[in-house]
Amino acid sequence: MRSRKGRIEFEDDEGVLRQYRPHPNGGGLVEVSARVHPSAFLGEAAYVDPRADVRADARIEAGGWVDTGAVVEEDVVVGTNAHVGSRAVIGRGARIGPRARVGAQARVEAGGQVAADEVVPERAVRAAEPQPARAGWSGANRRDVAA
Repeated sequence: MRSRKGRIEFEDDEGVLRQYRPHPNGGGLVEVSARVHPSAFLGEAAYVDPRADVRADARIEAGGWVDTGAVVEEDVVVGTNAHVGSRAVIGRGARIGPRARVGAQARVEAGGQVAADEVVPERAVRAAEPQPARAGWSGANRRDVAA
């Protein structure tokens, strides 16, 4: 690991030298080809790898890792020491618990939850839990209800 003009360099598993810069909101490290919204928070020792995309108001806690090409949508929380696998997609408002692992190319749908220490396998889809119906509401006016 070397430091150069505000950037830190690491050699990846394939021997390619990668440059990371600290994110202004929290100080976590962002590889130069990754995109992280200015309102996102990256905790200490959090990493966002090449071509990953972390969107507005997302929060990657200390030690969290967003792998190559992954997408973390708005208002997501990735817990302490959790890992979002390569090309995984974490939907808006989802919660990934501490030490959880989301496999490569997996998807956690908007509002979905992954518990602490849980593993979502590669290419799996984690659906959001249905919200309880409001009192007095039958759902008859919903567009997705068959006539």
